[in-house]
Amino acid sequence: MPARDFFHSVMSIGPVQIGTHRDRRGQTRHAAVCTADNCGWSADYTSQSAAQLAARTHRCKVR
Repeated sequence: MPARDFFHSVMSIGPVQIGTHRDRRGQTRHAAVCTADNCGWSADYTSQSAAQLAARTHRCKVR
């Protein structure tokens, strides 16, 4: 059975969105995802401050 992966507390910093979710082990993770077309960048972090830092410093190669 696949793990449920629901995002909560979504916030935007420019074209990047940050959301919290639970991984397969049940631990809370913070994901930073670029919403620009054809970018495809995303990363998971253990803290929200790390995800916010990644969102602020992300330079989208598509633009």
